[in-house]
Amino acid sequence: MLWTLLLALLVILLLQTQLCVCLRGLRAGASSSPSYSSSLSSSSSSSSSSSSSSSSSSNATEQRLPGAIIIGVRKGGTRALLEMLNLHPDVEVAKAEVHYFNVEDHYRRGLAWYRAQMPFTLPGQLTVEKTPGYFAAPQVPARVWDMNPAVRLLLIVRDPAERLVSDYTQVLLNRLTRHKPYQPLEDLLLHKGHIDPGYKALQRSLYHQHLARWLEVFPREQIHVVDGDALIQDPFPELRKAERFLELPPRISPNNFYYNTTKGFYCLLSAGHDKCLDESKGRPHAPLSAQAFRKLCHYFRKPNKMFFDMVGRSFSWC
Repeated sequence: MLWTLLLALLVILLLQTQLCVCLRGLRAGASSSPSYSSSLSSSSSSSSSSSSSSSSSSNATEQRLPGAIIIGVRKGGTRALLEMLNLHPDVEVAKAEVHYFNVEDHYRRGLAWYRAQMPFTLPGQLTVEKTPGYFAAPQVPARVWDMNPAVRLLLIVRDPAERLVSDYTQVLLNRLTRHKPYQPLEDLLLHKGHIDPGYKALQRSLYHQHLARWLEVFPREQIHVVDGDALIQDPFPELRKAERFLELPPRISPNNFYYNTTKGFYCLLSAGHDKCLDESKGRPHAPLSAQAFRKLCHYFRKPNKMFFDMVGRSFSWC
């Protein structure tokens, strides 16, 4: 009986010792396991964060300074050119004319303000701004150069006599809308039967004078001249030339345009949606007698020839 009791006690002691060993092992495993799990979690989080950061940086949109600017001319087709360039998937445009370089109150606000007027773009996309008032403003070329000496400049021109009449028509309608009187075009254009060189709309049509200032700052190859009359008659060839100048892959096609017989000019097609320029485009011009128009065309012959020599091409103007 005594031996049986001693044997039972011995078995109990052995079991107790084994249980303590097992418990120690479990505690050791538990203390190391969370550390390993935390390490995995940290590594996974770091990898995910790095991947997410890399992905977001490559897809981040931000407002960038323009890589190309449509500098003019006023009433030359700048809005049509901007809207047509915006058909390209790699182009984003500033929707409104910014007038940063030619309006002192804007220019004093600095490049941060100018950048804030630009659209959000992805890396690799081209930001385009257009303000036709830049072309004839003497202070603008140097200011644009200071912003970016490599910026690409687009100048769209049309028959300077037609441009002058269109310029007058816009001012006339603006004044009539505000119930303000305005002189007839011939009264402003002619003085004692001769062309008045002081008329501002006429001065804006002296393309050679304004281009000369730009060429004092920028090389000729950095300024692309668009034929505004050709753009209206057949947009695609002019757009293809602009794509090449801007070093964009060819993405705009003839299928992006259709002729609207009601409006009398081309409208745009993109992703199944069509868009026509607003009603002010293609509106009838203010009246000007045939005799006065002939005088205007004669006045522009010499300035036009000087402009043709500067750009290395000629245009079918009056």
